[in-house]
Amino acid sequence: MLDRGKIIAIRGQIAEVFFPKAQPKAHDVLLLESDTSVKAEVVASASEANTYSCLVFDRADNLERGAYMINTGNTLQIPVGKAILGRVMNGFGNTVDGKEEIAFEIKKPIYGHAPEFEKIEAFRETIETGIKIIDFFCPILKGGKIGILGGAGVGKTVMLTEMMHQLMIQGSDKNIKSMNTVPIFAGVGERTRESQELITTLTESGMLPFSTVILGSMGEHAAARFLAAQSAVTIAEYFRDDLKSNVLFFMDNAFRFAQAGNELAMMMKSLPSEDGYQPTLFSELAQFHERLVSTSLNTLTTIEAVYIPNDDVLDQAVQAIFSYLDSAVVFSRDIYQQNLLPAVDVLASVSTALNPAIVGEDHYKAATDATALIRKAESLERIVALVGKSELSPEDRVIYERAKKLRNFMTQDLFVLEAQMGPQHPGKLVPCKDTIRGVKAIMAGELDNAELEQFLYIGGIGEIKA
Repeated sequence: MLDRGKIIAIRGQIAEVFFPKAQPKAHDVLLLESDTSVKAEVVASASEANTYSCLVFDRADNLERGAYMINTGNTLQIPVGKAILGRVMNGFGNTVDGKEEIAFEIKKPIYGHAPEFEKIEAFRETIETGIKIIDFFCPILKGGKIGILGGAGVGKTVMLTEMMHQLMIQGSDKNIKSMNTVPIFAGVGERTRESQELITTLTESGMLPFSTVILGSMGEHAAARFLAAQSAVTIAEYFRDDLKSNVLFFMDNAFRFAQAGNELAMMMKSLPSEDGYQPTLFSELAQFHERLVSTSLNTLTTIEAVYIPNDDVLDQAVQAIFSYLDSAVVFSRDIYQQNLLPAVDVLASVSTALNPAIVGEDHYKAATDATALIRKAESLERIVALVGKSELSPEDRVIYERAKKLRNFMTQDLFVLEAQMGPQHPGKLVPCKDTIRGVKAIMAGELDNAELEQFLYIGGIGEIKA
C-alpha cells in the first residue's frame, strides 16, 4: 500500500506534508489523493519531525490543509528512445507540439549520475564549424563543451543557431544521417518566440525528424525550467549509452538553469550565499555538467549559450559554468556596437583545443601570434583615441593597422541572417585552412596596401586579391 502524508501548511508553491509512518526520499513524486493530476516533489525535510517540504508543480489552488498526498515512491520520469525523435516536450515529458501523445516504450528517471571515471573519454579531435573566428581562435573539441557567453542582445542565440546550421544542416549528410548523430535541444528560460523560430528552422531544414526538443520557457514556473534541463540530459544519456549514438546537445540558456535553481531555493527559504545565489549553485551545475560527457564509444558534444547579467563576466553563476567549458566564446558589447559581427572578444575567449598537439603547429602559432598582435593593438587604442593614429611610431602604426584588418577579416555573413540581411549578404562557410592562410597573409604584410573596409564580411582572403 502506498504511503499517505497529510498537508499541514501551504506557502505558495511549497506544501509541508507530514508522514507518520514510512518517510519519503528526496525527489519522490507525491500525488494529491483527491486529484491525482496534481503532483509535487519531495525537496527537503522541514523543521518539524517527519515533515517534508514539497514543491508543487502545478498551481497550488487545489491544495488545502488536511488534504492527503500519496507517495508514489518514484522520481519524475521522461519518455526516451526513438519514439521521441521529431517531438517537442516539456520537462515533465508532456508533448507541447500539438500532436498526439508519444507512444513510448521506455521511461527514465530525470535525475541521474555521471558515468564512472574510467568510462569517460577525452577526445583530441576538433569539429570544424566554418565560422572563422571560432575555428581559428576557439576551436571546438569533439565530445567537449563550448560556451557562448555574452550579455543581452549581442548575438549569443544567433551564434548558437548558426553553429546548429553549420553542424547539422550544412553538413547533415556527414554529421547527422551518416554519422549516427542525434541532436538534442534544451530551451531553458528563453522566449517562446525563440523556441518557435528554432522549431521552424528544424522543420524547414528537414532536421526535426532526427531531433528532440525540450522546452521550459521564460514565462513558466521555475520548476518547469529547472526540470527541462535535467530531462534533456537524461534523453542525451539514453541515446549515448543505450542506443550507442553520438549526441549534439544544444542549450539556450545555461544561466537560466542556474537562475531557476535560485528561484526554487528562495521558495524553500534557503539562506543565500554571499553573492545572493543559492548555496547549492555549484553542486547543481556540477551534477548537470558532469553528466554531459563522452564515453569511449560515443561522443556527447555540448554547445550552450550563457547569459552574462549586466555584462559582468565575474558573476558567480557565470564563473560556476565557466569552469566546466572546454571552449568559451565571449561576446563583447563594444565590438557589437562597432558592427563587427560575430562580436567575439578574442582576448577574453579561450579554448583548451588551441594546442599544437591537437590543431597542429601551424594553426597554433598563427593563433597565438594573432592574439599577441590584437593585444598590442588594444594597448595602443588609448593613444589613438587621445592624439590620433598619426602620432604612433611607424612600427606601432603597422601593428595597429594590421590588427584592425585582422579583426575585420574575422567578420562573417551568417546563414541564419540571410533573411534579414538580404541576397547581397549570403552566408559563408570558410574552411579553417583558408582562415589560417588569410591571417598569416595579413600578419606578414602582404595586404598592407589594401583598404581596411575590404576585409569586412568576406570569406577567404582571396576575395581581396581578386
